Amino acid sequence: MSGLDQELEHRLEGIRGQGLFRRLRSVKLEPGARIVVDNRLVLDCASNDYLGLAAHPVVIEAAVRAANEHGAGSRAARLICGSISVHGQLEESIARFEQAEAALTFSSGYTTALGTIPALVGAGDVVAIDKRVHACLVDGARLSGARLRVFRHNDLERLSEILRWADQRALSSRNARRSRTLVVTESVFSMDGDHAPLHELVELKDRYGAWLMIDEAHATGLYGSLRTGLAEALGVAHRIEVRMGTLGKALGAAGGFVCGSFRLVDYLVNKARSFIFSTAPPPAVAAAATASLALVAGEEGRDRCARLWANVAAVSTRLRRASDTGTGAEQTAETVSAIVPLIVGDESRAMAAAATLLDNGVFIPAVRYPTVPRGAARLRLTLTAAHTTADIVELLAALEAAGFTGSAGGGSLGG
Repeated sequence: MSGLDQELEHRLEGIRGQGLFRRLRSVKLEPGARIVVDNRLVLDCASNDYLGLAAHPVVIEAAVRAANEHGAGSRAARLICGSISVHGQLEESIARFEQAEAALTFSSGYTTALGTIPALVGAGDVVAIDKRVHACLVDGARLSGARLRVFRHNDLERLSEILRWADQRALSSRNARRSRTLVVTESVFSMDGDHAPLHELVELKDRYGAWLMIDEAHATGLYGSLRTGLAEALGVAHRIEVRMGTLGKALGAAGGFVCGSFRLVDYLVNKARSFIFSTAPPPAVAAAATASLALVAGEEGRDRCARLWANVAAVSTRLRRASDTGTGAEQTAETVSAIVPLIVGDESRAMAAAATLLDNGVFIPAVRYPTVPRGAARLRLTLTAAHTTADIVELLAALEAAGFTGSAGGGSLGG
């Protein structure tokens, strides 16, 4: 064993000792909401394919047609050998869908954040970020070199203090360039499924002259009359400088995007390193996302959303509020999401609960530190439009067998 391997084995032993060791699990995707795990066909309740579009015939056909026409890969970055038509068509479709001036796509949601935040702010600036945002936003903020200020989850009072401090700091600075402050949050949080107070965030950032960037990864395609996201549903989309989303969740494809003004997109083309230095996404993926957008914007998108929310309501009414740790997200009419956290607390108990559910034919993974805080391990149950009434009955029976019972809200492990 080499010196490197010896060191890595020592570190892995530490991870195992904390009950945090992870291993890739091989699965086979099946039609509907089913996957094959360990040679068993089970109900998939972990997918982010919220509208069930990843296997839609129209989406698949668009991907196949684009692959036949353009090939499997895009050959280079778009600034190197040109931007092929499918990428431009996708961005035009996103801009129309989001009712924005322009949009820019990236190879993933992660690279979207990693490229956008450092392009907008840097040394001397301030990033104020919600404590529970996705790792990509945290990493983007750190990479920017700006001063990072983390505020407690949805804590408007603390954010106000940070913005007041940043504004006074900027006014007192002798630098020729005024420092800027960027507030970063998700609209629907990926682990708890709760919502950011977007109305109040917009008012705060306007009061102190800050910019606001929201990640609508778990809201795009699901909220608002146009289904563009929570910002549209709350009527504040036009007041948010940077709106980020993903093509790999409700849209069933892959990649990420930013939408906003023409100037924002032109600037990111010139300054976002993860865009400039990455090979463009495969043509098939771009074409698939364009087809999905058309479906989401039409009657089928509306119908699939209705089916999703009916499934969420059916499950939420049978789950009691999380009580073990106090970190569960209560599902209410104002904060409903496709993500239903089943709070367990202890990492080992969460793994045992996931194993029990799998034994009963339902796949819901355990989510542990560092994805969530220590002692806040949970099963992250997600519901989709692909789940049938029979699937929901099967899920509820498995949850009861595993000890998750009760009334509306986030769930907790019964003891």
